[in-house]
Amino acid sequence: MSEITSEPRSWLVTGTAGFIGFQIAKTLLERGRDVVGFDVVNDYYDPEIKESRLQELEKTAAASSGKYQFIRADLADNEAITKCFTENQFDRVVHMAAQAGVRYSLINPHAYVQSNIVAFTNLLEACRNSKIAHFTYASSSSVYGANTKMPFSEDHGVNHPLQFYAATKRANELMAHAYSHLYRLPTTGLRFFTVYGPWGRPDMALFLFTKNIIEGKPIKLFNQGNHSRDFTYIDDIVEGVIRVSEDIAKENPDWDSSNPDPATSNAPYRLFNIGNNNPVNLVEYVEAIEQAVGKKAIRELLPLQPGDVPDSFADASKLVSAVDYRPNTSVKDGVARFVDWYRNYYDC
Repeated sequence: MSEITSEPRSWLVTGTAGFIGFQIAKTLLERGRDVVGFDVVNDYYDPEIKESRLQELEKTAAASSGKYQFIRADLADNEAITKCFTENQFDRVVHMAAQAGVRYSLINPHAYVQSNIVAFTNLLEACRNSKIAHFTYASSSSVYGANTKMPFSEDHGVNHPLQFYAATKRANELMAHAYSHLYRLPTTGLRFFTVYGPWGRPDMALFLFTKNIIEGKPIKLFNQGNHSRDFTYIDDIVEGVIRVSEDIAKENPDWDSSNPDPATSNAPYRLFNIGNNNPVNLVEYVEAIEQAVGKKAIRELLPLQPGDVPDSFADASKLVSAVDYRPNTSVKDGVARFVDWYRNYYDC
């Protein structure tokens, strides 16, 4: 396990109106760190829950010893990014903002270019010019694309994406390596595996299934419900992101250019899977929701959707080796916590 550096004080977290960025910023504030949040707060999904997350961050900051500032701007606006970095000094940059959603990328690919490529370039440049100690960013398990060898390992090739969203995330990994190589900017990419939990995205399955089961409406199970996913609870994701961010990426002294390891480099660059290492069938996931809600679902079985990956399964051994942490919240416990939050938030 590599050595974790002294506690970084000042953090930039992008996407703080979004699900994962919000939870990371909230945890950092609870731990007394200084946080600058950055988000454009678009209407890809209901902006009301995004505003509620931002309000929750204000409450958390008021009870924290850490300082908090929120910047409402677009990461694709290079002037806004430059201003942010000019006015602040950051120990760590955690980039969680992105245009998410597999199916939306089929109808609006240009949104992904702006949010996932242009914005990422702006941040890399800002981190380089400001000599940021460590840049951590969200990749995705979707980069594994057409791969079928399980569990997915960072050692596998990932050059066959099945949708444009995945292609932009893979592009981020390649762009980060270029900056790590050219400018010795330490970068770590985290491939998330189906993150769920309280304050989640309303367009994701857990949110939609819970809502419809409570309201007695049918739920749509694509691929006849035969998907399996390495569902990973949000608290596990947050802890993993913070630990990885504190542990600065370094060159791999054993990296061999004649037999290159895809997950590391002779530059300060690395990639980690961050998943529960325990795939669950979608039907089992629905059963956990039914148990937590106390009501049976009306199931509508449908064929596989374009761009969907049938299965995902994370090999998280590299994450464990690096920062001595493995996500371990069971789906039963995680879903129950989400349903409790959902009923309280929506008073139902």
